[in-house]
Amino acid sequence: MTGINACLLLGADVIVNTDADNQYEATDIPLLTQPILDKKADLVIGARPITTIAHFSIVKKMLQKLGSWVVRVASKTDIPDAPSGFRAISRSAARQLIVFNDYTYTLETIIQAGQKNMAILSIPIRVNEDLRPSRLMSSTSNYIKRSVITIVRIFIIYRPFRFFASVGTLLFGLGLVIGIRFLGYYLSGSGAGHVQSLILSATLLGMGFQTFLIAFIADLLAANRKLLEDIRFKTANLTSNKFPQWREKQ
Repeated sequence: MTGINACLLLGADVIVNTDADNQYEATDIPLLTQPILDKKADLVIGARPITTIAHFSIVKKMLQKLGSWVVRVASKTDIPDAPSGFRAISRSAARQLIVFNDYTYTLETIIQAGQKNMAILSIPIRVNEDLRPSRLMSSTSNYIKRSVITIVRIFIIYRPFRFFASVGTLLFGLGLVIGIRFLGYYLSGSGAGHVQSLILSATLLGMGFQTFLIAFIADLLAANRKLLEDIRFKTANLTSNKFPQWREKQ
Protein backbone atom coordinates (compact mmCIF):
# COMPACT_ATOMS: atom_id res chain seq x y z
CA MET A 1 0.00 0.00 0.00
CA THR A 2 2.94 2.33 0.64
CA GLY A 3 4.20 1.68 -2.89
CA ILE A 4 0.77 2.16 -4.48
CA ASN A 5 0.16 5.41 -2.59
CA ALA A 6 3.60 6.72 -3.58
CA CYS A 7 2.92 5.90 -7.24
CA LEU A 8 -0.45 7.65 -7.12
CA LEU A 9 1.13 10.75 -5.60
CA LEU A 10 3.68 10.77 -8.42
CA GLY A 11 0.85 10.67 -10.98
CA ALA A 12 1.38 7.14 -12.31
CA ASP A 13 -1.26 5.90 -14.77
CA VAL A 14 -0.06 2.28 -14.68
CA ILE A 15 1.64 0.66 -11.68
CA VAL A 16 3.68 -2.54 -12.00
CA ASN A 17 4.29 -4.62 -8.90
CA THR A 18 7.00 -7.28 -8.64
CA ASP A 19 8.68 -9.24 -5.85
CA ALA A 20 12.05 -8.25 -4.40
CA ASP A 21 13.55 -11.72 -4.85
CA ASN A 22 13.73 -11.28 -8.66
CA GLN A 23 11.44 -14.28 -9.12
CA TYR A 24 9.75 -12.83 -12.20
CA GLU A 25 11.21 -12.15 -15.64
CA ALA A 26 11.30 -8.34 -15.90
CA THR A 27 11.21 -8.35 -19.71
CA ASP A 28 7.60 -9.58 -19.43
CA ILE A 29 6.47 -6.25 -17.97
CA PRO A 30 5.09 -5.02 -21.33
CA LEU A 31 2.85 -8.11 -21.44
CA LEU A 32 1.23 -6.93 -18.21
CA THR A 33 0.90 -3.24 -19.05
CA GLN A 34 -0.41 -3.55 -22.62
CA PRO A 35 -3.98 -4.70 -21.71
CA ILE A 36 -4.27 -1.67 -19.40
CA LEU A 37 -2.96 0.70 -22.07
CA ASP A 38 -5.47 -0.81 -24.50
CA LYS A 39 -8.27 -0.21 -21.95
CA LYS A 40 -9.00 -3.95 -21.83
CA ALA A 41 -8.20 -4.48 -18.15
CA ASP A 42 -7.88 -2.70 -14.82
CA LEU A 43 -5.77 -5.38 -13.19
CA VAL A 44 -3.44 -7.85 -14.95
CA ILE A 45 -1.98 -10.84 -13.07
CA GLY A 46 1.10 -12.70 -14.27
CA ALA A 47 0.41 -16.45 -14.22
CA ARG A 48 3.48 -18.54 -13.39
CA PRO A 49 3.99 -22.10 -14.67
CA ILE A 50 3.51 -23.46 -11.14
CA THR A 51 3.69 -27.16 -11.99
CA THR A 52 7.06 -26.79 -13.74
CA ILE A 53 8.85 -24.61 -11.15
CA ALA A 54 11.46 -26.95 -9.66
CA HIS A 55 12.23 -24.99 -6.46
CA PHE A 56 8.56 -24.91 -5.38
CA SER A 57 7.81 -27.70 -2.90
CA ILE A 58 4.76 -29.93 -3.27
CA VAL A 59 3.19 -28.24 -0.22
CA LYS A 60 3.70 -24.78 -1.69
CA LYS A 61 2.23 -25.83 -5.03
CA MET A 62 -0.81 -27.24 -3.25
CA LEU A 63 -1.26 -24.04 -1.23
CA GLN A 64 -0.92 -21.97 -4.41
CA LYS A 65 -3.77 -23.97 -5.95
CA LEU A 66 -5.85 -23.74 -2.77
CA GLY A 67 -5.35 -19.99 -2.55
CA SER A 68 -6.31 -19.55 -6.19
CA TRP A 69 -9.44 -21.64 -5.67
CA VAL A 70 -10.47 -19.56 -2.64
CA VAL A 71 -10.01 -16.36 -4.63
CA ARG A 72 -12.08 -17.72 -7.52
CA VAL A 73 -14.91 -18.56 -5.12
CA ALA A 74 -14.76 -15.30 -3.15
CA SER A 75 -14.22 -12.95 -6.10
CA LYS A 76 -16.15 -14.79 -8.82
CA THR A 77 -13.17 -14.40 -11.15
CA ASP A 78 -11.06 -16.96 -13.03
CA ILE A 79 -7.45 -16.29 -12.04
CA PRO A 80 -5.24 -19.42 -12.19
CA ASP A 81 -2.34 -17.97 -10.14
CA ALA A 82 -3.89 -15.66 -7.54
CA PRO A 83 -0.80 -15.56 -5.20
CA SER A 84 1.36 -14.15 -8.01
CA GLY A 85 3.03 -10.86 -7.05
CA PHE A 86 3.79 -9.87 -10.65
CA ARG A 87 0.93 -7.62 -11.72
CA ALA A 88 -0.01 -4.34 -13.36
CA ILE A 89 -2.66 -2.01 -11.96
CA SER A 90 -4.41 0.94 -13.56
CA ARG A 91 -4.57 4.26 -11.70
CA SER A 92 -8.32 3.95 -11.21
CA ALA A 93 -8.01 0.42 -9.79
CA ALA A 94 -5.13 1.40 -7.49
CA ARG A 95 -7.25 4.13 -5.92
CA GLN A 96 -9.88 1.57 -4.93
CA LEU A 97 -7.62 -1.11 -3.42
CA ILE A 98 -7.31 -1.32 0.36
CA VAL A 99 -5.34 -4.15 1.99
CA PHE A 100 -6.46 -5.27 5.45
CA ASN A 101 -4.26 -8.36 5.73
CA ASP A 102 -0.77 -7.93 7.17
CA TYR A 103 0.77 -11.09 5.66
CA THR A 104 0.05 -10.95 1.93
CA TYR A 105 -1.87 -8.62 -0.34
CA THR A 106 -2.12 -10.89 -3.39
CA LEU A 107 -5.36 -12.74 -2.68
CA GLU A 108 -7.16 -9.82 -1.09
CA THR A 109 -6.61 -7.32 -3.91
CA ILE A 110 -8.01 -9.72 -6.53
CA ILE A 111 -11.11 -10.32 -4.42
CA GLN A 112 -11.63 -6.58 -4.03
CA ALA A 113 -11.21 -6.07 -7.76
CA GLY A 114 -13.73 -8.82 -8.49
CA GLN A 115 -16.28 -7.38 -6.08
CA LYS A 116 -15.89 -3.94 -7.65
CA ASN A 117 -16.49 -5.41 -11.12
CA MET A 118 -13.04 -4.45 -12.41
CA ALA A 119 -11.77 -6.07 -15.59
CA ILE A 120 -9.14 -8.64 -14.56
CA LEU A 121 -6.88 -10.55 -16.94
CA SER A 122 -4.34 -13.31 -16.41
CA ILE A 123 -1.24 -13.37 -18.64
CA PRO A 124 1.31 -16.23 -18.75
CA ILE A 125 4.74 -15.01 -17.65
CA ARG A 126 8.20 -16.50 -17.11
CA VAL A 127 10.15 -16.87 -13.87
CA ASN A 128 13.84 -16.76 -13.03
CA GLU A 129 15.89 -19.35 -11.16
CA ASP A 130 15.68 -19.37 -7.36
CA LEU A 131 18.20 -16.80 -6.10
CA ARG A 132 17.56 -16.86 -2.34
CA PRO A 133 15.11 -18.33 0.20
CA SER A 134 11.77 -16.56 0.48
CA ARG A 135 11.52 -14.12 3.41
CA LEU A 136 7.76 -14.60 3.41
CA MET A 137 8.17 -18.32 4.11
CA SER A 138 10.45 -18.87 7.13
CA SER A 139 9.35 -22.51 7.37
CA THR A 140 6.81 -24.80 5.73
CA SER A 141 4.73 -25.15 8.90
CA ASN A 142 4.65 -21.39 9.45
CA TYR A 143 3.73 -20.81 5.80
CA ILE A 144 0.88 -23.32 6.03
CA LYS A 145 -0.42 -21.82 9.28
CA ARG A 146 -0.36 -18.22 8.07
CA SER A 147 -1.76 -19.13 4.66
CA VAL A 148 -4.71 -20.96 6.24
CA ILE A 149 -5.35 -18.00 8.58
CA THR A 150 -5.20 -15.63 5.61
CA ILE A 151 -7.69 -17.72 3.61
CA VAL A 152 -10.12 -17.91 6.55
CA ARG A 153 -9.85 -14.16 7.15
CA ILE A 154 -10.52 -13.48 3.48
CA PHE A 155 -13.75 -15.48 3.63
CA ILE A 156 -14.80 -13.72 6.85
CA ILE A 157 -14.13 -10.25 5.44
CA TYR A 158 -15.40 -10.65 1.89
CA ARG A 159 -17.98 -13.44 2.20
CA PRO A 160 -19.13 -13.01 5.82
CA PHE A 161 -22.71 -14.17 5.36
CA ARG A 162 -21.67 -17.29 3.48
CA PHE A 163 -18.96 -18.12 6.02
CA PHE A 164 -21.04 -17.72 9.18
CA ALA A 165 -24.16 -19.19 7.59
CA SER A 166 -22.15 -22.30 6.68
CA VAL A 167 -20.86 -22.63 10.24
CA GLY A 168 -24.36 -22.02 11.61
CA THR A 169 -25.85 -24.64 9.29
CA LEU A 170 -23.27 -27.20 10.43
CA LEU A 171 -23.91 -26.55 14.12
CA PHE A 172 -27.68 -26.45 13.73
CA GLY A 173 -27.64 -29.60 11.61
CA LEU A 174 -25.58 -31.53 14.16
CA GLY A 175 -27.88 -30.39 16.94
CA LEU A 176 -30.92 -31.42 14.94
CA VAL A 177 -29.50 -34.89 14.21
CA ILE A 178 -28.61 -35.48 17.86
CA GLY A 179 -32.04 -34.19 18.91
CA ILE A 180 -33.82 -36.59 16.56
CA ARG A 181 -31.65 -39.39 17.92
CA PHE A 182 -32.70 -38.53 21.49
CA LEU A 183 -36.33 -38.33 20.40
CA GLY A 184 -36.07 -41.85 19.02
CA TYR A 185 -34.75 -43.16 22.34
CA TYR A 186 -37.40 -41.21 24.24
CA LEU A 187 -40.25 -42.65 22.17
CA SER A 188 -38.85 -46.14 22.70
CA GLY A 189 -38.92 -45.60 26.46
CA SER A 190 -35.16 -45.34 27.08
CA GLY A 191 -34.77 -41.58 26.97
CA ALA A 192 -33.71 -41.31 30.61
CA GLY A 193 -30.32 -42.76 29.82
CA HIS A 194 -29.60 -40.28 27.03
CA VAL A 195 -30.18 -36.92 28.71
CA GLN A 196 -26.64 -35.89 27.69
CA SER A 197 -27.73 -36.07 24.05
CA LEU A 198 -30.62 -33.72 24.78
CA ILE A 199 -28.30 -31.21 26.47
CA LEU A 200 -25.78 -31.41 23.62
CA SER A 201 -28.54 -31.03 21.03
CA ALA A 202 -29.95 -27.93 22.76
CA THR A 203 -26.46 -26.42 23.01
CA LEU A 204 -25.66 -26.99 19.32
CA LEU A 205 -29.07 -25.69 18.20
CA GLY A 206 -28.54 -22.55 20.27
CA MET A 207 -25.02 -22.06 18.90
CA GLY A 208 -26.28 -22.57 15.35
CA PHE A 209 -29.05 -20.00 15.79
CA GLN A 210 -26.63 -17.45 17.28
CA THR A 211 -24.18 -18.02 14.42
CA PHE A 212 -26.99 -17.29 11.95
CA LEU A 213 -27.60 -13.98 13.74
CA ILE A 214 -23.87 -13.19 13.50
CA ALA A 215 -24.06 -13.91 9.74
CA PHE A 216 -26.66 -11.17 9.28
CA ILE A 217 -24.70 -8.69 11.41
CA ALA A 218 -21.47 -9.46 9.54
CA ASP A 219 -23.27 -8.94 6.23
CA LEU A 220 -24.46 -5.51 7.38
CA LEU A 221 -20.89 -4.61 8.41
CA ALA A 222 -19.60 -5.72 5.00
CA ALA A 223 -22.16 -3.48 3.28
CA ASN A 224 -21.01 -0.57 5.46
CA ARG A 225 -17.38 -1.25 4.52
CA LYS A 226 -18.25 -1.12 0.83
CA LEU A 227 -19.95 2.24 1.32
CA LEU A 228 -16.86 3.61 3.06
CA GLU A 229 -14.65 2.36 0.23
CA ASP A 230 -16.89 4.07 -2.33
CA ILE A 231 -16.72 7.33 -0.37
CA ARG A 232 -12.92 7.07 -0.23
CA PHE A 233 -12.70 6.48 -3.99
CA LYS A 234 -15.04 9.36 -4.88
CA THR A 235 -13.20 11.72 -2.53
CA ALA A 236 -9.88 10.83 -4.19
CA ASN A 237 -11.38 11.49 -7.63
CA LEU A 238 -12.79 14.86 -6.55
CA THR A 239 -9.42 15.88 -5.10
CA SER A 240 -7.59 14.87 -8.28
CA ASN A 241 -10.05 16.70 -10.55
CA LYS A 242 -9.98 19.80 -8.37
CA PHE A 243 -6.19 20.15 -8.47
CA PRO A 244 -5.09 18.79 -11.89
CA GLN A 245 -2.15 21.22 -12.04
CA TRP A 246 -0.80 19.71 -8.79
CA ARG A 247 -0.65 16.30 -10.43
CA GLU A 248 1.16 17.72 -13.47
CA LYS A 249 3.74 19.33 -11.19
CA GLN A 250 4.28 16.00 -9.43
